[in-house]
Formats: sequence, C-alpha cells, structure tokens
Amino acid sequence: MTHCEISTILLIDDHPMLRKGIIQLVELEDDLEVVAEAGNGQEGIQQALIHQPDLILLDLNMKVMSGIDTLHALRQADVNSRIVIFTVSDNNHDVMTALRAGADGYILKDSEPEELLRHIHHAAKGQMVLSEPLAVIMATALKNEKESQSASVTDLTNRELQTLKLVTLGDSNKHIARKLGITEATVKVHVKSLLKKLKLRSRVEAAVWAVERKIG
Repeated sequence: MTHCEISTILLIDDHPMLRKGIIQLVELEDDLEVVAEAGNGQEGIQQALIHQPDLILLDLNMKVMSGIDTLHALRQADVNSRIVIFTVSDNNHDVMTALRAGADGYILKDSEPEELLRHIHHAAKGQMVLSEPLAVIMATALKNEKESQSASVTDLTNRELQTLKLVTLGDSNKHIARKLGITEATVKVHVKSLLKKLKLRSRVEAAVWAVERKIG
C-alpha cells in the first residue's frame, strides 16, 4: 500500500452542524484530516497555534469575532497555514476585503461536495482557490480600480515576470522556487516586490490581473 502524505485542516465556523458535515465529507479522503475545530475566532486562533494545520477553513460572519478580524489576528500571530474563507457571501466587497486581508482563497458554502473537496485538496497543496462565480466579481473590481489599471508589466524585472506567471498558474512558493532554481525566501521577495509595483495586495489579485492581460 502506497503511503500518502496527509494534509491537516482546522475548521473555524460558528455552525456546529456545518462543521460536522465538513468533517464527514473530509473523512472520505485518505489524504485529508480535520485535526481541530472551533466555534469562534478566538478559539480558532488558539487551535491554529496548537496544531499548525496545513489549511484553515474560516467562516466570514461569526458572532464573537468576525472572519476578517480572525484572519488579521492569525497572520499577526505568524500562523503559516493556508487560510481560505468559507462562506455564503458572494458580496463583491466581502470577497475583495478577504483577499486583501491575506486570504489564500475564497470558497462559497453552496459549492457541490466534489467541487469543495477539489478546492480543499488544491488549497492544502499551496494553490490558490476561488469559487467559479467569484472570478467575474474580482475581474470587475480590478477593472474599476485606477491604481491597478495604471500598473504595467514593463515595471517588472524578468525574474518578477517569471514569478508572476507561475503565481498565475497557482504554484506555491515552494514549487516556484524549484522551477526557477532559487530559494523560497527569494521567491517571497519577488512576490512582495511585484505586488508593490503592480499596486496589488494579494497573489489572487495578481493572478487575475495577469490573466486579464493574457500574461502567462
């Protein structure tokens, strides 16, 4: 029997029944495991620090502490887990706010089980995930922002452009480093630099920006 590496997951959501449903769904997968769950943001941060999961599924609208506040707190606590928003809201503002706050993806709760599992697998492996209807929302929002329109690919160095193309493919820093023959730390520097030059605030924004301009 071939050994498969298990990706660990933390659920932060204030609906117990939903958490139970996700756990039952994930249990069907040999390479995924929910190692902890939390009913609010404060508990979620504690669990994240204890378990250091590969992936955190984070609800957006919670009573004790909002998903965005929880996301900020997780990043400030240097939690290195991939953090994906898992919510019912497809509101333009919510999507863009979450991604700019450092979310690694945004999945809608009404996703089909197969689609949800696919997104979870991809996110756990370091790829960006976004429910299909949200791509249009992001593209429209970016078009409406003058600061994004004023940015040009000519502002990037060759290495930054190479990095951007791989980010657009959904590659993680580790995969980009391997493909370009550089260290992960150097990749992080390139990503930070290209986001600053393009006046964008997340990898997902950069990917949409590049796809819109047929860079890839």
